[in-house]
Amino acid sequence: MFRVAEESNRTMKRPTTKARSSKKSASKSLESKGLRKGTPSAAQVHALDPLAQQQLKSYDEALTLIQEQKFQRAKQVLEKVMGGPTKELKDRAGVHLRAVEQRLSKVPAPPSKTAEDHYTQGVAMMNLGRWDEAREHLDRALKAAPKADHIVYAMAALDCLTGEAETAMQRLKLAIQLRPENRYHARNDEDFAFLQEDPRFTELLYPERDSSSG
Repeated sequence: MFRVAEESNRTMKRPTTKARSSKKSASKSLESKGLRKGTPSAAQVHALDPLAQQQLKSYDEALTLIQEQKFQRAKQVLEKVMGGPTKELKDRAGVHLRAVEQRLSKVPAPPSKTAEDHYTQGVAMMNLGRWDEAREHLDRALKAAPKADHIVYAMAALDCLTGEAETAMQRLKLAIQLRPENRYHARNDEDFAFLQEDPRFTELLYPERDSSSG
């Protein structure tokens, strides 16, 4: 009876061992198929269509950009992920996108350019012969500082370079009134070559000739 009972007990224990083995096997099977939570496995990625693969690639890129604190670029990439076919990645991207937008809303706006900033940029554009861009910057500089003689002088030079003789004369006259030294600068400034034959230009730059002739 003892042996029979012992055999019976051994028989009863075997299903339990198989059950545990079965659970381990099922777990490994899930892991190998990449069905657990987290980033899809390589096998899954290869099984995906090209659009889904690109979506996953963009998602990884977005995470890298967030780590590098390049939030504006990360926002663009996450929006691209949101247009992909995989719903799980869409959901994750949506979470990150909201966080990124929140960070961007706290970034202070860049300071507006000063009159000197526009003046410097305007002169640089003049030197490159990019007249329209030069005028845009110098106009902004002049609006911010209408009595700045060097800005008025630069505008006079630009007007001369673009053939605006009348406006150039008016602005050059104002620049000299604001700072008489501008008269001597204009005498040797090649930007005013267009006005060299204009008698008014000579009178403005060489007033001593009129007094001596009188």
